[in-house]
Amino acid sequence: MNKITIYTNETCPYCKQIKEKLTEKNIEFENKTGKDFKEEWQDVVSLTGMPTVPTIKYENEYFVPGRDFNTPEQLIGILENFKSSSYSDSRKTLERLKTLNFNINTAFGRLDQSLRQMEKNYKELFEDE
Repeated sequence: MNKITIYTNETCPYCKQIKEKLTEKNIEFENKTGKDFKEEWQDVVSLTGMPTVPTIKYENEYFVPGRDFNTPEQLIGILENFKSSSYSDSRKTLERLKTLNFNINTAFGRLDQSLRQMEKNYKELFEDE
């Protein structure tokens, strides 16, 4: 496995947990704090749109907690099974946008369904009075 770069800050307990898990799995990493690597960290934030630590860079891909992984174990699984894509960046972007559009549409559909059910329950509640 190639070297991993992990962007952290000194006070982040989740960063510490991720680094401990990487060490436990004998996965080498370079730790970079936003404080010591300000310009580089700002470039990462500009690229991902997410100023969240720990952000992991591996094989020129970025993995952000909450967006790409939810637990240290999930991150380890992603890294251990990582395979570079043979598709162009523009093709990957198009597919990710289509997925994002689908997920947003699904979420709004569920929200609409919940609101309609709440409205129905509200009407039934006050019609009885």
